[in-house]
Amino acid sequence: MRNLTYSMTNPPNQSAETINHDQSFKELISTFFMEFVELFLPELAKDIDPDSIRFLPQEYFADLVEGDEKIIDLLVEVKLAGQDKTFLFHVEAQSYGDSSIRRRMFYYLARLHQNYVKDIYPIVIFSFDQPYRAESDTLKIEFPSLKVLEFRFHAIQLNRLNWRDYIDRPNPVAAALMSKMKIAKRDRAKVKAECLRLLVTLKLDPAKTRLISKFVDTYLRLNAKEERTFQGELDKIGAAQKEEIMQVTTSWEEKGIETGIERGQRSIVYLLLEQKVGQLPTDLSNVISTLAPERLSALAIALLNFSSIDDLSNWLNANG
Repeated sequence: MRNLTYSMTNPPNQSAETINHDQSFKELISTFFMEFVELFLPELAKDIDPDSIRFLPQEYFADLVEGDEKIIDLLVEVKLAGQDKTFLFHVEAQSYGDSSIRRRMFYYLARLHQNYVKDIYPIVIFSFDQPYRAESDTLKIEFPSLKVLEFRFHAIQLNRLNWRDYIDRPNPVAAALMSKMKIAKRDRAKVKAECLRLLVTLKLDPAKTRLISKFVDTYLRLNAKEERTFQGELDKIGAAQKEEIMQVTTSWEEKGIETGIERGQRSIVYLLLEQKVGQLPTDLSNVISTLAPERLSALAIALLNFSSIDDLSNWLNANG
């Protein structure tokens, strides 16, 4: 969503204004959508046809609660294996406490159901550091003689999740989101080391590895004392994995820090390409990760006419 005033506690030396929370979470979940569902909705994930996943265009709604315009964060169409009927996942990233979220999610559901006439599975990811109380996930309208409505959404409140429960989950979303879970101050350096240790075991392509590494670095930016503790934690991991982690944490810095707009554009291009031509080979993904912004814009237009990996390869050979 846009125009939000953030009230979360930020990592040291990093103000709320320097972090586009919604973009960070949207980029992570859209890149690893199936892994996100597997992590938090494992029973439902078993029945989803992964080939059916389709990201729908952004929806703009007039927010009747706050009186301004809002953008649906993520809307994904899927279907269950063996079925023709599709349904929608609606995912919102909420980076600050807001008592009106229940009503707003209900209004969104009503509008989306009206627009698409499909079943909708609503999810809110609460990513703020405080408060620690459990956020309400239910909106009720009832009278003594009649229950008019009981609406619920699936609430994922990161600051109430224990990061230790996720260190052995071979899942890229777990590697990223541990950085936003309930972490004691003394454990910040250890958690960052564990996030990156898990990341290097996943053997993702360089672009996806950088995405998670930068996410973790954004939300676990360490001070000098914590950096020394972090290096000590890496020494415990072992020389081979330590070397991989150091390569991961320096590779994106060597390429320069992209603006939020450029990161979002590159993420969207990856998603569109996978929709058009399927899973990208590592070598082509690496080439795309190095494209200058103007070349990336040209690719975003050209890919509309792609129908195979060969089309992408030929374009990159001519324009990369």
